[in-house]
Amino acid sequence: MKEKLNYLDFKEACKTSLELVNPILKTEIIYFMNSLGRVISKDIVCIKNLPSFNNSAMDGFAIRFSDVGKTLKIKDTIFAGDKKEFESLEQNECFKIMTGAKTPNDIDTIIPVECCEKLSDNRVIIPKNIKKGANLRLKGEELKQGEIIIKKGETITSSHIALLASQGITQIEVFRKLKIAILSTGNELKEPWEKADEEEIYNCNAFAIIAQLKEKDFESTYCGVIPDSLEKSVTFIKNLSDFDIIITSGGISMGDADFIAQAFLKCGLDISYHGINLKPGRAMMMGTLNSSLVLSLPGNPLAAMINCYLFVIPILKKLQGGISFYHDFTIALNKKDFKVKEGRTEAVLGKVINGEFIVTRDNKYGSGMISAVYESNSLMVSEGNTSSIKENDNIKILNFSGKFTSKKVDFLN
Repeated sequence: MKEKLNYLDFKEACKTSLELVNPILKTEIIYFMNSLGRVISKDIVCIKNLPSFNNSAMDGFAIRFSDVGKTLKIKDTIFAGDKKEFESLEQNECFKIMTGAKTPNDIDTIIPVECCEKLSDNRVIIPKNIKKGANLRLKGEELKQGEIIIKKGETITSSHIALLASQGITQIEVFRKLKIAILSTGNELKEPWEKADEEEIYNCNAFAIIAQLKEKDFESTYCGVIPDSLEKSVTFIKNLSDFDIIITSGGISMGDADFIAQAFLKCGLDISYHGINLKPGRAMMMGTLNSSLVLSLPGNPLAAMINCYLFVIPILKKLQGGISFYHDFTIALNKKDFKVKEGRTEAVLGKVINGEFIVTRDNKYGSGMISAVYESNSLMVSEGNTSSIKENDNIKILNFSGKFTSKKVDFLN
C-alpha cells in the first residue's frame, strides 16, 4: 500500500485488540489427562471433602491431648488403609499410627515417633511441649464439598490435574481449540526444507510464530506462503474461511509488492487499525473478515516475534475463553544505561538474570535480526516520554515465559 500508514497509539492498539475479541463459546467434553493447556468452560466444584476423613500427617503416636507428658500404653497399631473400627482409648493409652491412616474419633493430637521415647514394655513416653491438634489432618480442612476448585476460564495445569484426580473427576468440559491459520508472504521465501540460493531467504517467521503459539498451548495450521500478487492473495484468502483467526506476516507496509492489506480489503476485511506507534513493529494490521479475526504482523522476524508476544498471545488467550489474558510484569534493576526513542513507544529486548535487566546489544539491533531475540528472555516497553533508561533504575519487565493476569496492568516505563 502506497499511502502512509495511520499509526495508532500503542496503548490504544492494546485496548482495541482485546475489545475486538469475543471468546469462542463452543465446548467439548474430554478426558482429564488430555486437558493440559485447555481452558475450562464452566466451574468445577468439590464433590469429595479433602481430606475425606481425619488422618495422621506423620508416623507417630495418636493420643488425646489430655495425656501429654504421660507414659502411655500402646493399645494397637493403625495402618493407612485399615478398614476395621478401633475401640476408643482408655486412660493412659495411645495408638501407634502411620502417615495417612484414619484416626479414631477420640484422637485429637499426633506426636511424631522421633519426638517420643519408646520403652521396652510396649509403652511410650509422650513429651509435654505439644500443641493440641498437631499433625492431625481434619476432614475437609483443605477442600469442602460444594467449593469451587477450578474456575471457568482457567487454563489447566498439572496442579489442576492433581485436583481433578483427587475428586475422581475424569471427564471435563473445555472450550474447543481455536482454529488458527499461519501464513507468510513473499516471492523471495523458501521453506526450511527447500534449497535456497544467495538471493533467496528461508521462511523463518511462520515457524517462529507457530512455535511461540505452541509455547502458550495454542496449536496452529501452517497454510504456506502467499506470493506477492494481489490476485493470488485474494484467491488464497478466500480459502481460509474455516479458521477462527488468520495470522500473516509481511506484505502490509507501503511497498509496491505489499498486497496483503489490499487483498484482505477486497475480500471484505473490516480494518480496526493499520499501523502502530511502536518500534519495532509499526507495520501491523488487525481486523475482522466475516467470522474470522485477522492479524497481520510485520515482515521482519524480530518485529514479528515481538508483536506476536505483545498482541497475538493476549488476543488468543481471550478468544479461547481464558480469564487471564493481560500481560503481567515484574520489577528488575536496570544494569546499564541505554537510549530509547523519545516520542514513540519502544520495545527493548534484554535478559533478566537474578533480578537485573541487561539490555541486548545496547539496544542497537535491526528489526530483521533473529539472534537478538534468541539472546533475550524479556522485554522492557518504553512509553516514549524519555530518551534514556538509566543504570540502577527499577523498571517494569515482561518475561517471555511470564504469567498473565485477569486484571489490566500498566507495564509501560
